[in-house]
Amino acid sequence: MKLHNGSLYWPKTISSTQKYPELRESLTCDVLIVGGGMSGALCAHTLSAYNLKTVLVEKRIVGSGSSSANTGLLQFSNDKMLHEFIKEIGKDQAVRFYKMCLKAVDELEKTARSLSKPVEFNRRKSLYYASDSGDVSKLKKEYKALSKHGFPVTFLEEDEIEERFGFKKPAALLTDGDAEVNPYKFAQTLLEDAHTRGVQIYENTAVEEGDREGEYVIMHTPHGTIRAKNVVYSTGYETIPFAKKLGADVNRTYAIATTPVASLEKWEDKSLIWETKRPYFYMRTTVDGRIVAGGLDEDKMEAPSNEDIIRERGQRLLDKIKEHYPSYDMEVDSAWGASFGESDDGLPFIGQHPKKDNIYYCLGFGGNGTVYSMLGAEIIKDLILYQSHPDADIVRLDR
Repeated sequence: MKLHNGSLYWPKTISSTQKYPELRESLTCDVLIVGGGMSGALCAHTLSAYNLKTVLVEKRIVGSGSSSANTGLLQFSNDKMLHEFIKEIGKDQAVRFYKMCLKAVDELEKTARSLSKPVEFNRRKSLYYASDSGDVSKLKKEYKALSKHGFPVTFLEEDEIEERFGFKKPAALLTDGDAEVNPYKFAQTLLEDAHTRGVQIYENTAVEEGDREGEYVIMHTPHGTIRAKNVVYSTGYETIPFAKKLGADVNRTYAIATTPVASLEKWEDKSLIWETKRPYFYMRTTVDGRIVAGGLDEDKMEAPSNEDIIRERGQRLLDKIKEHYPSYDMEVDSAWGASFGESDDGLPFIGQHPKKDNIYYCLGFGGNGTVYSMLGAEIIKDLILYQSHPDADIVRLDR
């Protein structure tokens, strides 16, 4: 499955990446991670701190899938609002899940700060505005739910938005506790540091699950077998047949990175910006003053292959930025289209396979994929080491 097409921006920010060999022998390990994207990288880095022989295999090149097309917004708020989650799964679980996401952003910061190379991680606020007056009541409900349960949120009226952000919208929520990152640098550096700490990493190595042999799961490769006590599938949006059984779908979206803007005037604190309309438009800044924006989601699984379509969608995204900031002098530098997954209930799929012992999944389906991958790495680490985690039930596969 082709996960993206077009001109990606993030790989341009790295001059070279570490290469890993193809696995051409048989081996035995405590944990086998299948998939070398953001989820696999976070799982590998998290497990590298423990006395476990950990192996990661990627059937292509690590970090070359969805992680390279990720726009790098790290938010505790979800595509589904807290008050909507409360209505659907109950107050206790909804609030717990939002707090898990807020904690995961903090964990991402700790992890990013500990790495051997900078990955352009910066804490940011998020401005979530009403696309039209009809969504103001929805924002007020969300403000009430967030503030009641102790989340850092402020309600902004139309004049406050214009004064602080330079454009007019009927109302908005300004939340604190979010962040941004260069996702490609982050995933690559996570893997490099995990490798330095003893995790064996192999590229161009496909695996197929076989039978069991005592406490080991037997995984077949083109050149041998891997005997693993635990297997973690972090295969992202390519886990389509299994994910569909769980209740998920894959669609496609578009994104751009602009040329650098000389002055980001009126963009308070370089906050992340997104809207209530679905599919929604969103934008952020980069360390060198570019604007990364995305949206225009379509109900099609495959990433767009037509370059003319990608360019046209890129121009529409640029026009959308200019609706907010008409004085900014910029052009499209990179434009791409990519596949992304969403679960039916808005929650990721993380935890042990419901019918197979020692088989785990870390599938960050949803708009907060990196945040979900971080909380997933912590949950799976605890399940492997201690057979339990206090929040595992919320995101379990058989919920």
